[in-house]
Amino acid sequence: MSASLPRPRGIQHIGVTVPDLDAATQFLVDGLGAKIAYDGLTLDDEPREGPEVERQLGLPPGARIRRQRMVVIGEGPGLEIFQIEGDQRPAAGLADIGLNHISFYVDDIEGMRRRLIDAGGTALSDVHGNSRFEDTPGNGSVYVRAPWGMLIELQTIPNGHYYPADSQAKVWMPDPPN
Repeated sequence: MSASLPRPRGIQHIGVTVPDLDAATQFLVDGLGAKIAYDGLTLDDEPREGPEVERQLGLPPGARIRRQRMVVIGEGPGLEIFQIEGDQRPAAGLADIGLNHISFYVDDIEGMRRRLIDAGGTALSDVHGNSRFEDTPGNGSVYVRAPWGMLIELQTIPNGHYYPADSQAKVWMPDPPN
């Protein structure tokens, strides 16, 4: 690959559509300690809608963005939450093509699992081992379904990843707690 080709610097945010922005925000605050960065579109604003918005954002005809909020959860990319009115499909699952879950690195996986359940999420299982290259001592993973159906993975890898000889990069990890 040529050094002159443009490259992204990293993931800035991930977008999530929810049926109720306030309820989703409360779940993210209670379950993951989210903090609101800003509201990009409020109920006091005109909805983003019409043929040009549909074309620009790939929305189905008649859909309208009613509310939009950016939240921050720990380190890493922001989470942009949309409340959109119009025809919608259920949340994607792991077997669906395209984005299907968001993963959060945690130090206390059992405590975070319980916190998400207490906030209204549904754990799909108990904590289990991670996959190859993440399966160092003390590792763990668990999926929790948010109230609106999105999959959230909690993951801990306290002894880090290991890499095959042909690895081209190391996976980003948050800084250790102070």
